[in-house]
Amino acid sequence: MKKKIVLIGAGSAQFGFGTLGDIFQSEVLEGSEIVLHDINAESLNKVERVAQQYIRDHNLPFVLSATTSRPQALGGADYCVISIEVGSRFDLWDQDWKIPLQYGIRQVYGENGGPGGLFHSLRIIPPILEICGDIQAICPNAVVFNFSNPMSRICTTVHRKYPDLRLIGLCHEIGSLPRHLPRILGTPFSNLSIVAGGLNHFSVLLKATYRDTGKDAYPDIRAKAPAYFAELPSLRQMVKMRESREGTAPDEEQMVRDAASARSEAGTQGEVQQWAERGLFQLILERFGLLPITTDSHFGEYVQWAYEVVEHQGILDFYEFYRKWMLMQKPELRGGSTSERVVPIIEGILTDSHQEEMAVNLPNAGLIDNLPEFIVVEVPATVDKEGVHGTPLGRLPAGFAGLLYNQVAVHDLTAEAVLTGSREIALQALLVDPIVDSVRAAEGALNSILELQKPYLDYLK
Repeated sequence: MKKKIVLIGAGSAQFGFGTLGDIFQSEVLEGSEIVLHDINAESLNKVERVAQQYIRDHNLPFVLSATTSRPQALGGADYCVISIEVGSRFDLWDQDWKIPLQYGIRQVYGENGGPGGLFHSLRIIPPILEICGDIQAICPNAVVFNFSNPMSRICTTVHRKYPDLRLIGLCHEIGSLPRHLPRILGTPFSNLSIVAGGLNHFSVLLKATYRDTGKDAYPDIRAKAPAYFAELPSLRQMVKMRESREGTAPDEEQMVRDAASARSEAGTQGEVQQWAERGLFQLILERFGLLPITTDSHFGEYVQWAYEVVEHQGILDFYEFYRKWMLMQKPELRGGSTSERVVPIIEGILTDSHQEEMAVNLPNAGLIDNLPEFIVVEVPATVDKEGVHGTPLGRLPAGFAGLLYNQVAVHDLTAEAVLTGSREIALQALLVDPIVDSVRAAEGALNSILELQKPYLDYLK
């Protein structure tokens, strides 16, 4: 089916080549026009050059072009895919992470939750709003997919500004379940019916059922998962193994593990130390009875006591490895599908497939009963010719819902700070965050970030 698909941020080799590789394998999309857009002309030209050569070499039925003009790119677009960053990704991420730590705010990762998640949001949401404003004006019927982080804060703000925009957030974190559950339960993933939900990077497995018997699989998960994860390498060991495999992409979901029960050196240094040896993953499973679908580094950004229990050295090792791997990416387009779901979802809309998707990010609007309607939540969905429809989950377990509800005011105030350009509301977003326990630290960290990142944050007055 001939459609116009616009990739915004296509100068990124990881995003551009990965998405193009998926599109080029799609029979449903054959004959479509693909437009690459980026504000970095040099990076964009590299991706276009390689992609055009790939089309010629494989005689593919696609029309490809590239432009730095967003209005030109968007004209007549049916689908838009956004994956952007602002400035020097890792230099700014370092500041998001380390400045709050310097002021004594104990945050785990600094990308999506906590103070770092706020600073990242304040920086990246304004340009995404500009992109979405152009989409609303030029191709208002286009279906828009966002891959940029912090996912839920971005999508919550965009939907507040442009409530009619058909924006869907996509993230591959849930891909950890097809890898782990068959090994834990000794059954193919195709024999499992699962339901997961929450907020992006802050979701858990809610239900699991054996298809062949109809039996609840969660008792088996709770019984077998601790031993399974205890036998996996630690985060640090996993990173070291992956560093030895030149050219192998890191896969953070596989680094989820229970750090505790297998470690003989845990000693008797009190309950906090024992929890620290177990890791956040195991603690959530033990105390809340729920299996996180992502890693300590992501899940822990939203939890005020996570700093005590995550495996810090493994997170630091992974971060450094990920930074090196990203900088080593070469402009190369390969065959083989990625773990991203955007192309299958586009295909599902075009073919009216009624397929199920394990996780999408949409405004709540009754999908989770014990969260407010405005916040963007991560839920399963079905896909048909009308679009992507979230699956209602009812009321989540009270304990986990309580952890999620701690983020409601944070997301609300983040959106308001961006939309109003208010420094004071940005400070309020810090002060309601459960990670922050000092008003002086919040003020100091915000002032430092506003000075260091002035080119991106000078709209805050």
